[in-house]
This record gives sequence, C-alpha cells and structure tokens, in this order.
Amino acid sequence: MGATDGSDQDAAFLDRVADRLAALPGVLAVTLGGSRAQGTHTPDSDWDLAVYYRGPAFDPADLRGIGWEGEVHGIGDWGGGVFNGGAWLTVEGRRVDVHYRDLDVVEHELAEAERGRFRWEPLMFHLAGIPSYLVVAELAVNAVLRGELPRPAYPEALRRTAPRVWLERARTTLGYARANHAPRARLTEVAGAVATAAAQAGQGVLAARGEWVTNEKRLLERAGLRGVDGVLSSLEADPDALAAAITETERLIDAAVSSG
Repeated sequence: MGATDGSDQDAAFLDRVADRLAALPGVLAVTLGGSRAQGTHTPDSDWDLAVYYRGPAFDPADLRGIGWEGEVHGIGDWGGGVFNGGAWLTVEGRRVDVHYRDLDVVEHELAEAERGRFRWEPLMFHLAGIPSYLVVAELAVNAVLRGELPRPAYPEALRRTAPRVWLERARTTLGYARANHAPRARLTEVAGAVATAAAQAGQGVLAARGEWVTNEKRLLERAGLRGVDGVLSSLEADPDALAAAITETERLIDAAVSSG
C-alpha cells in the first residue's frame, strides 16, 4: 500500500473500498491509478480506481447498489471506446472515481500495442484525445490492489510507430491553423490549435522515450513543452502575430523531439 504514502487512515480506506469493489459480481481485479498510484498526490487528490471484468459479467447496477453517493454510469456511456464508462462517487467523504475495464478489450489492445498498432479516440477533457493503448499504460503503471493483471513493458514496436503518428497529427493541426485561421486573425481557433498540437506532440515525444501516458495533466512538463504557455500568453488577433505563434510552436516541438 505504498501508494498511500504511509498514511494508516488512507491504507485502511483503500482496503475497504478495494474489498467492496472486488466483491462485485464479475469483477476479477481492482487497481489504483492516477496521482495516488504514482506518489504525486496531495491530501485532497481524488482516488482513481478501476474494476476489471470480462465481457458482460459486470453490471454497473451492482456498483450502484452499494449505495455510495454519486453518479454511476452505464457501460458505453462515455463513448463506447476503450474508456468505456465509470462512476463519480463520494465514499466516506472522499472523492472516488471508478473506471470500467473489460479484460477482453484490454488484452486486445495489449496485443495490438505489441505489434505497434493503435487507434485514436476522442475523450472529454483531453486536448489530444487518447490512444487505444491507454488501457495498456494503466496495466503498466497502476497499482494492482486485488486480483492479477499483466504488467507489460513498453513495446518496442509501439516506440517505432506511435511517435510518427502523433507528431504528424501535431504538424497537420498547426498547418491547418496557419492556412485557414491565422490569415483571418482567428485568435481563438489558433490558440486551440496550438494547445492541441502541443498535447499531440507531447504524446509523440513520450512515446519515443517509451514512457507511458495515462492522462494529459503533466504531459507538457514531461515532454519539455511547457514553453507553449509563453506562445499562448503572447497571442494577439493579428494575422502576422498568429502565424509567428504557430511557427514558434513548431520550433518548440522540434526542440522537444530533438532533445529526446
């Protein structure tokens, strides 16, 4: 229980919640993710948990039946992709998110990642969207609390293919903004393109290093792209200034890629 940084109260709380989730019909494993699994949390950080099941064996109605306060969503309610649903709860006065992970899907994406293949999916609150190998990243970095799960290393094939895909997305995003938004002084659209391209490039930089990404919260820092803040803070609704901002973002991305 090192993820709770030695707090007896945190460890006891996590034990109680993990036991309750593991007892749900169809649940084969329970994990702790987010900042608490990585030791970067603060006292008010929420608790990110996931339940692993196979196929139709798990029913969110059973989770709802525990009676914890909050919202329990159905499977597929969050878009039907690899990030296929979850619950936002308050348990013993603490904020707890529970994500649903179908092992059939997870094992498929692990096999795909080992072949260097993945697909892109949109996801709320993620500028760049997510790769389908996000569920593989979770296996690698999250703490397994109950049950057994694979603990994959970063596939070499994915290190070869993913950076190219992500960096091409970033360059295309900026190219479109340069051709269509900057000449018309569309400040908001250029700002959005710069932010999106920075997140896309961050995914590519970290993929080249073989570093897993499970969310965008520290993506720019890890990828050496926090300098994009300076680009955004200096934007003004002038075609030449917006074009210059796009060029500076491209320079920052090239520098981050070169630094490896």
